[in-house]
Order: sequence, then structure tokens, then C-alpha cells
Amino acid sequence: MATQLPHRPLTGIFWMLVTGLCFIMVTALVKSMGPRLPPGEAAFLRYAMGMVFLIPSIGAIRAAHLTRRQWTLFSVRGFCHAGSVILWFFAMVRIPIAEVTAMNYLAPIYVTIGAAIFLGERLAARRIFAVVMGLLGAAIILRPGFREVSDGHLAMLLAAVVFAGSYLVAKILADEVKPGIIVGMLSVFVTLGLAPFAFADWITPNAQELAILAGVAVFATAGHYTMTLAFAAAPVTVTQPVTFLQLVWATALGFLWFDEGIDIWVVLGGMVILGSVTFITWREAMLKRRVTPDAPATKG
Repeated sequence: MATQLPHRPLTGIFWMLVTGLCFIMVTALVKSMGPRLPPGEAAFLRYAMGMVFLIPSIGAIRAAHLTRRQWTLFSVRGFCHAGSVILWFFAMVRIPIAEVTAMNYLAPIYVTIGAAIFLGERLAARRIFAVVMGLLGAAIILRPGFREVSDGHLAMLLAAVVFAGSYLVAKILADEVKPGIIVGMLSVFVTLGLAPFAFADWITPNAQELAILAGVAVFATAGHYTMTLAFAAAPVTVTQPVTFLQLVWATALGFLWFDEGIDIWVVLGGMVILGSVTFITWREAMLKRRVTPDAPATKG
């Protein structure tokens, strides 16, 4: 019988802090690049550059002997994820960083709804209340009727829905395939899914844009790796609340670097959404059946 690894909460919190900083750097780099490159092309270049990190996984993928059904699921997930990445890149250069970060927390809420509809997960009263609170948090951020809801906001809302679909497919695959293969195949199929969008509206990137996208690839890969270290060191109930700091850093970054105002309603709405996600995650951890993806997971 395998020995359970000891929990190291301080180590888990440290790695989750590093994860948040990595993902904030992804956000800052994409924001600083501006809207010159079409979102599909920018996302394609980021993932194409990130393919170099998959080289160690090639052997494991070839040895997995995937079935036709699994190949189909991987392709469906990759194309769903590609759509969410395009929407995320589109929103990132059009609305404040704090709003993108806060609305990013909505994906786990949608996953909870989707798991009930498509995977037969039971929605107890407390989980329904948490979902309603998460949607209320989104309403606080957007405040329709009291402020302009731009195309960037709509893109981010849709991105969270499509990303949730990607994760639901991953949930099915997680019972059949090793995690490393799931991550590797996602990168392959996202790159393939983005290619037609990139070449349909291609603008030759300059050296600065290529350097920024290379940095995005590095920080995104590092963030996913350090997030894995955090979950290996401590329970998700310890690391999940730390993700709130990502909203704090995003708000500060937008104010100091991009001259974006601090909107208290965005911070409040983000806190409500994250509180909802934390409660759902805690409940699922207690029941030992994680369904909800981790809030800091970024589309970039």
C-alpha cells in the first residue's frame, strides 16, 4: 500500500504564490503587447513556441496507445480550449486586467453546472447556493444597466464557458489517461486548432511581439508546473484561498503599470466569485471527488 505524502502547508502556499505571480506575468505581457496582432495569431504563436516544452513527453504519448475514442476526445477538448484562448487574448487587450482576472474565476462555476448537466453530478442545495453566489459576483462586476458592457466583457464571459467545456472533457479523460499525457495532448491540439485562425488573418509579428509571446509561453508553463508542486505539497483547501492574491496583484498591476483605475465593484465581485469557488472546491475535497478546476488556471 502506498504511503501518503506528508502535508507541507507552508510549501504549498509558497508555490501557489509563485503560481499567481507567473500567471500575472502572463497577463501583463499579453496586455503590454497590445491589439495589433489578431487574437488567434497571438494565441497560436504562444502555443507553438510552448511546444518545445513537450519534447520530454513525446515518448510517453507514443507509448500510451490511445484509442480512437480518446483521440476524438482530445481533439474536441483541444478545439474547445483553442476557442477559449482566442476569446481570452481578445478580452485581455480590451478590458482592465483586474476584470479579466476576476471573471477568470467563473470557469469553475460553469464546470459545476456542466458536471450536473452532462456528467450526472448531483447538485446539493449548498452547491446550488455557491453557484448562484458566483453568478451574482459576475453581475456585480458587469453591473449591466449601470455601466457599459463591452465586447471584451462578453468575450471573457464566453471564454469561461468554453474553457469549462474543455475541462469537462478532461474530467472524462482523467479516468483513462495519465495527467502528463492529457497536458501534452492539450498543447498539441490547441496549436492545431489555432492554426487556421492564425493564418486566415496573418500579420507578420515584429521582434518585440515574438519576444513577448515567448515570455508568455515560459511563464504559463512555469505557472502550471509550480501549481502542480503546490498541490503535491498541501491540500487544495489550503492552497485555494491563496488565489485571491492574484486579484490583488492584478488590480495593483493595472493601476501602477497600465494606468487603470481601481474599481471596488470589480474587487468585490471577484471576492464573491472566488469565495464561491473556494466553497465548492472545499466541499468536493471533503467528498474526495474533485470536479472543479483550480481558479488560477489561465487561458494563456
